[in-house]
Amino acid sequence: MGRRGSMMAKLLLGFMLLSCMCHESAMARFVVEKNSLTVTSPENIKGNHDTAIGNFGIPQYGGSMAGTVDYPKQNRKGCRKFDEFGISFKANPGALPKFVLLDRGDCFFALKVWNAQNAGASAVLVADDVVEPLITMDRPEEDGASAKYIENITIPSALISRSFGETLKKAISSGDMVNVNLDWRESVPHPDDRVEYELWTNSNDECGAKCDMLMDFVKNFKGAAQILEKGGYTLFTPHYITWYCPQTFTISKQCKSQCINHGRYCAPDPEQDFSTGYEGKDVVLENLRQLCVFKVANETEKPWIWWDYVTDFQIRCPMNEKKYNKECADEVIKSLGLDLRKIDTCMGDPSADSDNPVLKEEQDAQIGKGSRGDVTILPTLVVNNRQYRGKLEKGAVLKAICSGFEETTEPAVCLSDDVETNECLENSGGCWHDKTANVTACKDTFRGRVCECPLVDGVQFKGDGYTSCVASGPGRCKINNGGCWHESRDGDTFSACLDSKNGKCACPSGFKGNGVKSCKDIDECKEKKACQCPECSCKNTWGSYECTCSGDRLYIRDHDTCISKTTAESKSSWTVVWIILLGLAMAAGGAYLVYKYRWRSYMDSEIRAIMAQYMPLDNQSEVVNHANENRA
Repeated sequence: MGRRGSMMAKLLLGFMLLSCMCHESAMARFVVEKNSLTVTSPENIKGNHDTAIGNFGIPQYGGSMAGTVDYPKQNRKGCRKFDEFGISFKANPGALPKFVLLDRGDCFFALKVWNAQNAGASAVLVADDVVEPLITMDRPEEDGASAKYIENITIPSALISRSFGETLKKAISSGDMVNVNLDWRESVPHPDDRVEYELWTNSNDECGAKCDMLMDFVKNFKGAAQILEKGGYTLFTPHYITWYCPQTFTISKQCKSQCINHGRYCAPDPEQDFSTGYEGKDVVLENLRQLCVFKVANETEKPWIWWDYVTDFQIRCPMNEKKYNKECADEVIKSLGLDLRKIDTCMGDPSADSDNPVLKEEQDAQIGKGSRGDVTILPTLVVNNRQYRGKLEKGAVLKAICSGFEETTEPAVCLSDDVETNECLENSGGCWHDKTANVTACKDTFRGRVCECPLVDGVQFKGDGYTSCVASGPGRCKINNGGCWHESRDGDTFSACLDSKNGKCACPSGFKGNGVKSCKDIDECKEKKACQCPECSCKNTWGSYECTCSGDRLYIRDHDTCISKTTAESKSSWTVVWIILLGLAMAAGGAYLVYKYRWRSYMDSEIRAIMAQYMPLDNQSEVVNHANENRA
């Protein structure tokens, strides 16, 4: 691939890495706030390095910022205006912003940053000129001259160690492209009569803590955002950052895998590994789809559906489950009732060698206008055309937006966290629902609607909450027959639901089918499963069958045979006779046993009496002589 191709790969890999933030207290006058500056290329100097954030300007708190380090050939201490040397650090649309590396000395830190800002720099790194622990670059004591520029510095700055500065300078002088990432938080928005705000976001869910933080914010803020939008209090617009591939590298493997429209719109590889997983162009396509979802929803006067789509897509179509694709996205779109054809038309042809109107507009919007600077941080929240500097979480952002309303005119959502969006009232919020049983998985919460299978009358439903929920456990058949087939006819009701089947549906005896959508009556006569004797005549009935015999014959179901009524009656008569005879025999036998027992007892007593008269026995008590009794 060559050296330049390798550099391009490193550039694309380093677009959106998240830097780490740490804080350390110092014993001096100032607290030296340290954050980790991450070098993403070139390979030989990749790693994390501590920097001390400047105590002036506006650090880009709330997101990460990627840029290319530029070390000017002249005015390297930045104490003079760069336009005097014909030097500009302004980045072209779609290109990474420039971080200017300057040397310490000869003038105030703030003046260096001010001059670099006026030349188009997005951030400034000042290399220390002595070996010492990092210090905070403090603002100078304001005088007439410094007061003019200190309050107007809007870009971030940081002090780096002397050794790290020398490492960066050496890499730049050797012709390497040096890419770095920074991260900050904290700021306040500018209030206005009407609150208009925009969120610069991304659909990639595998970029680590930054992506997790962004999606948590979207899910948590969704409810408040939809109430504000439905009430006409705000005007929200989502945006997505893209970069272009330099013309030199558009035919490279890296650009082809990370970009669409022949290198015009690119995103970094989600896994930062070109050989596996999803590619950057997959992220660009989903970003484009989400923009078109907002556009089509806005045309239907329901722009707040964008919040539902983004949260549902993140839940239902994650990268780690290999569902981050068009098929899964289309299912989410359908569940929300949007026109899929309009969205596909909006997206256009990603393989065309031409501009995409939607993404071109996004790239142009990245360039700052008026009081708003260039959008270079992901995520970025802009409120009333001012970039929000604060932690991206529901409470803080809601306060920032609500501060844009005139006092006493705030909507109720600004005064209470008890928010209900009532999204479930329309089409069950796109969640699963059973119209027959009037059961839905949609729940309204202060975070917006969620799709969770419900608990109804002690019966728990299980499923994904979006496409299916199935009753399970004891009593499930009470709720719409457990989702199983059932039918009533001629006063008879059959159901495929059984509590003992562990949630499964099984057709009852006499039926066949899957038990869920259908159970068809089995024709025992046609399938020759019953009534097959020569004299039998079979007639199928719903759920069973009837079998009759010709003439005066009777059908015996257990033996599947016919017998005549005369034979049946004769057999019945003989059965009665035999029963009577058997009863008499049993009675006679019993009488005989009684007679035999009593006769034996009588004879024994007589014999003992006779023997006692002639041979008295020891301890023999008087024996009754029945013969004497008779004589007397």
